[in-house]
Amino acid sequence: MFIQERYKYILDLIEKDGKVLVKDLSIQFKVSESMIRKDLQVLEKRNLLERTYGGAINIKRTIVNGESFFSRVEKNAELKEIIAKKAYSQIKENDTIFLDASTISYILAKLLIKSNKNMTLITNMIEISSMIPVDTNMHFIFIGGDYNTIVGGNVGSHSIEQIKLYCCNKAFVGCSGVNLRNGNISTGVSEDANTKKAIMSISKETYLMALNERFSIDGIYKFSNIIDFNNVITEVKPSENIITLLEQYDVNLI
Repeated sequence: MFIQERYKYILDLIEKDGKVLVKDLSIQFKVSESMIRKDLQVLEKRNLLERTYGGAINIKRTIVNGESFFSRVEKNAELKEIIAKKAYSQIKENDTIFLDASTISYILAKLLIKSNKNMTLITNMIEISSMIPVDTNMHFIFIGGDYNTIVGGNVGSHSIEQIKLYCCNKAFVGCSGVNLRNGNISTGVSEDANTKKAIMSISKETYLMALNERFSIDGIYKFSNIIDFNNVITEVKPSENIITLLEQYDVNLI
């Protein structure tokens, strides 16, 4: 196998499993461990992976939000609907919940409105107001503030002041990235980060809603740590590497 083919195989494997081990690659390629370490060193210099003791892990990508809210709703819509349905199953009659302004929250809101549960929904995502029927059993509270087209909701100091006037028993929050090495949860807009902090502060129980792909992405602005969440909801069971990392934070995976 040529060296470039070996590089490609290593990168494909690390993308699939999240990590590689020097000893395993040495056996697989029938080359010395020192040769594999040199391969990993080259790939790290190209910013394609991050070396660790005994191997390497997938490098974190940084996401910068630039797309409008509704264009993001359409991306991975089927996977987001799986997460939304899982979140929906956690919501009971007479609950008071907060949905932050996120694409999965938007899909979850549609499920709740269709179900017509007897409950209270607080949100800074004003887009859902047009979906409310006249004869609904749900009580809606909309948070005002400065509207952000990228976030798809009201964020900032005015929104935060209003959020702190309320309390809820469950909050469902989306994110741009989850860094399982340090536990940081992030988003791509600074005012959205501060608003999410406020939402979490008023809730008894918190749910992080994130696609599996978010475990390999960082947003720009940290707003929380995974230890601050009671539950993480994702579309399918993550890789064993991710599950192992999640276990150290004592968070319930749904």
